[in-house]
Amino acid sequence: MEYSRIVAVTGLPGLYEVVSSKADGALVRSLEDKSTKFVSSRIHNLSHLESIEIFTTEDNVNLVDVFGAMKNSSEPLPDVKDNKALRKYFEKVYGNIDFERVYTSDMKKIIRWFEVLKSNDVEIKLSEQQEEEEKDDTSAVQELVQSDEVVTLEVSGDDTAETAKPRTRRKKNEGKDKETN
Repeated sequence: MEYSRIVAVTGLPGLYEVVSSKADGALVRSLEDKSTKFVSSRIHNLSHLESIEIFTTEDNVNLVDVFGAMKNSSEPLPDVKDNKALRKYFEKVYGNIDFERVYTSDMKKIIRWFEVLKSNDVEIKLSEQQEEEEKDDTSAVQELVQSDEVVTLEVSGDDTAETAKPRTRRKKNEGKDKETN
């Protein structure tokens, strides 16, 4: 079972594996009781675990990083009914979680999900495509920072990020800005 096929479904407890998807929903299999059901996209949203990030005091981190820290930790998993134990556990395992924005209910969910993934022998890692996208994003930002141009998006009325027009401006050179469209 691949981590990239695991989803959380709004309104339903637990984790599910996507068996197949259609335009109006998806066929999913519960990781806990192995039952299969159709979930309509009109009623439910599917959140791939690969796309879930956790708030930290620095940059947000992918859920995979937190699961990895939990797996490598020698700390036993806390009882999800004890809120203080949950917080202490995450302070030890992944100390830079932003506890003002990550609620106790989120920590409980992370513990439950980790237990389900572990019991189903799911290898917790990002797909190669997801890893490449993260590397591409980082290298693109580095290239922009190192270049002598500033790129902005002109957004008007009905524009989206895909339809907005990029406008490139050279950094100040000899006291003058040169703009190109």
